[in-house]
Amino acid sequence: MSNEKQTVIVIGGGITGIAAVYYLQKTIKEQQLPIECKLIEATHRLGGKIQTVIRDGFVIERGPDSFLARKQSAARLIHEVGLQDKIVHNATGKSYILVNEKLYAIPGGAVMGIPTKIRPFVLSGLFSPIGKLRAAFDFILPPTKADGDLSLGQFFRRRLGDEVVENLIEPLLSGIYAGDIDQLSLMATFPQFYHLEQKHGSLVLGAKRTTPKAKETSNKKGIFQTLTTGLQSLVDEVEKRLEPGSVSKGIRVELIEKHDRRYRLYLSNGEVWTADSVIVAAPHQVVPEMFPNVSFFEPFKTMPSTSVATVALAFAEEAIEQNIDGTGFVVSRRSDYTITACTWTHKKWPHTTPKGKALLRCYVGRPGDEAIVEQSDDEIIRVVIDDLNKMMRINGRPEFAVVSRWKKAMPQYVVGHKERMETVKEKINEQLPGVFLAGSSYEGLGLPDCIDQGEEAVKKVLDYLQMNKQVALEVN
Repeated sequence: MSNEKQTVIVIGGGITGIAAVYYLQKTIKEQQLPIECKLIEATHRLGGKIQTVIRDGFVIERGPDSFLARKQSAARLIHEVGLQDKIVHNATGKSYILVNEKLYAIPGGAVMGIPTKIRPFVLSGLFSPIGKLRAAFDFILPPTKADGDLSLGQFFRRRLGDEVVENLIEPLLSGIYAGDIDQLSLMATFPQFYHLEQKHGSLVLGAKRTTPKAKETSNKKGIFQTLTTGLQSLVDEVEKRLEPGSVSKGIRVELIEKHDRRYRLYLSNGEVWTADSVIVAAPHQVVPEMFPNVSFFEPFKTMPSTSVATVALAFAEEAIEQNIDGTGFVVSRRSDYTITACTWTHKKWPHTTPKGKALLRCYVGRPGDEAIVEQSDDEIIRVVIDDLNKMMRINGRPEFAVVSRWKKAMPQYVVGHKERMETVKEKINEQLPGVFLAGSSYEGLGLPDCIDQGEEAVKKVLDYLQMNKQVALEVN
């Protein structure tokens, strides 16, 4: 029994799954472990939402376009596969909020919408005098008393008032999760704000005291990074380094059943695989389908996901008649626009765009307003250009456009998400030992968050297999 090879199967070939397989296979090789690791992906490509289009000298991301530089796991994986010389920081510049048909610069010193400098906030035209006065209540209100989780909206509205939330915080935070801040969980998305408030008694003072001074951040590097070759090049390089024959594409896992200390996976091609441990790096929607007799996965059936689309528009530079100084804008929900945000990609990421050209990347789709995602490419492009022309004056049609639809692809961490996940993990540990969940549906949406989850799953798998092997030896 001690010499028998153990098998680990990773389900889902997005960034979480491929990171897990990469690091697990690397550990197996370095430590010469008697373990086989295989990856199964339902589609015919790896990378999930990471997809790059390179056309006519443009580098266009269909899904995520960057990652936070301060989170180390993405850069570490990039170094692992030899792409470190392709890392680039975003160019810094003004960012705007579109409110009531007008672009307002985000007040200087705002951290995710929380003001850390009083003067820019007071002088901003984003808020009425009453709205500014209401925000000052943050200095006198006692810290929030919460028995459990609460929504982002509830938390921020209490501290800063509706106007600051709707004109500044909501457009910024909703853009990250494509969600409704009055439904999104504070503790599953931005628990650091709750802890700041609890420690400092004021959200504004807490953010001010913990934000690095300007002299420490005087270099012009932005807080985001990407690859000049496109993020798909990371996926491609990781895939090249996976063990030959260890990746199966275009095959779904239809059913998983527990048999003694192992698992049987029934595949869409009629095969049955057996595993000692399983990493499920697939969206939450498919988990109850794979485990139909497991009741504690039921909450995943009602966990919402929103549909969004990105629209990349390539123009000649002179077509943008109103050349606004900045890198893009987000849209207040109170504004009569379909787009939710627009990045002036040629300014934020100069490497993406040939000289003399301009690249705009717009976003559509939000909770309760997702019908636009179902429209034809031509209709989506028309609506987006109509919206842009209300503020930017664009002359003529784009040279080309790339529309990318992500249907039910943005998992929503609604209030209570963290507690539900803890319960699910406890039940898995009790009833499905050796099964581990990882990915954007569970504990973080960003690329580094997903890679972190893949790495953490690898550690848990190795610990479990070691323990399982020891139990088997004792039994025999």
